[in-house]
Amino acid sequence: MNKHTKVAIIVAPILTILGFALADLWEENQAEKEKIIILKPEGHCDIINKNCVLISGEFKINVSDEAGVTEVNSTFPLDSATLFLVDKNDKISPYPLGMQKTPYYWESPTHLRNVASNKGDSYKLRLIAKIKGGQYISEFYTQTVK
Repeated sequence: MNKHTKVAIIVAPILTILGFALADLWEENQAEKEKIIILKPEGHCDIINKNCVLISGEFKINVSDEAGVTEVNSTFPLDSATLFLVDKNDKISPYPLGMQKTPYYWESPTHLRNVASNKGDSYKLRLIAKIKGGQYISEFYTQTVK
């Protein structure tokens, strides 16, 4: 075995490990860049009856309301979440959601149940959920079925 082969056998594993580490750093940097992703309702959205799922790829957010407290839970941990109620005159009422025990669950008292709890009631909402540099946004309607 000549000296070039010996050096190659010693250097190759070091270069491989260094390459994997640099690729991981690059991927992490790309994930933290700002981007906007649209969430769309998965079928009919009825927040009052706990049947509202917003989806984008593998990421899902479930939105529900119980006793005047609107809750959002997600498949990935969120950095922050804000729900906006939009009335018929396009007046926006923002509700910053607070984290509950883990970054997968967020909630805040809202007046959604007061305006959309009767059968057939429909109401426009907007949601912004932030994960690292990404903003997941959605504008959707909830319509009470029962």
